Amino acid sequence: MKICKKYGFKINCIIKNNYMKKASVFLLFCFITATVISAYTAYACTRVMYKSPNNKIILTARSMDWKDDIYPNIWVFPRGMERNGEVGKASAKWKAKYGSVTVSAFDIATTDGINEKGLVSNILWLEESIYPNYNPNGKEKGMSLAIWAQYVLDNYATVAETVVDLKKNPVVVVTANTPGRASLATVHLAVSDASGDSAIFEYIDGKLVIYHSSNYNVLTNSPTFDKQLAVNNYISFLPGNESLPGSGRSEDRFARASYYAKAVEQSDDQKIATGAAFSIIRNCSVPYGVHIEGKPNLSSTKWRTVADQTNLIYYFEDPLSLTPLWVDLKTLDFKVGAPVKKLDVSKSQQYIGLSNSLLTPHKPFVFMGI
Repeated sequence: MKICKKYGFKINCIIKNNYMKKASVFLLFCFITATVISAYTAYACTRVMYKSPNNKIILTARSMDWKDDIYPNIWVFPRGMERNGEVGKASAKWKAKYGSVTVSAFDIATTDGINEKGLVSNILWLEESIYPNYNPNGKEKGMSLAIWAQYVLDNYATVAETVVDLKKNPVVVVTANTPGRASLATVHLAVSDASGDSAIFEYIDGKLVIYHSSNYNVLTNSPTFDKQLAVNNYISFLPGNESLPGSGRSEDRFARASYYAKAVEQSDDQKIATGAAFSIIRNCSVPYGVHIEGKPNLSSTKWRTVADQTNLIYYFEDPLSLTPLWVDLKTLDFKVGAPVKKLDVSKSQQYIGLSNSLLTPHKPFVFMGI
């Protein structure tokens, strides 16, 4: 049986024996993953979809785990905003077809958001990302990694539309140094829509790799998504809650999110569905202020979002606040020429419940480029 492969996992067996054999293999698996994960310095995030029976309610939840403060803010962007990729003369240029509500990092990048059609984009750290060489004076259209998630929200209504267009009309994603650090930012992008469809976008060895399936409900960090699917195949043999791994490692969070997305109550009741989605993403979060000696890159959860793609409600939760706030997209003004609005959440301010009235007009931030 081959389980381990450099920087990933490959499961070539079907476990048919009793619980003890499964437990033994699981312990071996944990040992191997512990060895492999030590090679990574990635920061941690989790993204998981909740789908009620017959897909009547679709929600996408994510945690943002980061060692340092990233000073998030909530932004409302209307239709018609003129954008460019911020990577020189060959930058892609576009006008936003759809309005969106997003969370920024450092007010230089969109990390997460939902548009008025219920399309959600989330970026998560992926250490293995290798982006293509890019000539800012060449013919290939490009955009900064900081605007990748926003590009999707601005231009597409569904996952299928996103996948088809980015294959037909590719835009090269260009990375730069992470703010405050000498290392390059490396992420993969998850996209989901109101029908329950999903896709994962990764740059591997300079080429864009796309995984598209409504079954791809969970994403964490390393390893690459194909190897996360191998982890998913493996945990399907485990006896459920009796053997779920509990650490903050990427593979362990993947296992818990995958299991609980199916194990929680599946309901068409909006309150139950939202509560279930929050309970899953909280279970996969890293407690605030956790520090383990010798593991400097174990990252506390700084904030969480739950996007209700059916009812167009966007929830934001800061662990230092007492309750989530939310924004109702249905009552926002997204028409062309409407003001950009902002809600400052960068200092863990306490807001309670529906917060549309707290959004105030603000000059849009400038996306980091090269």
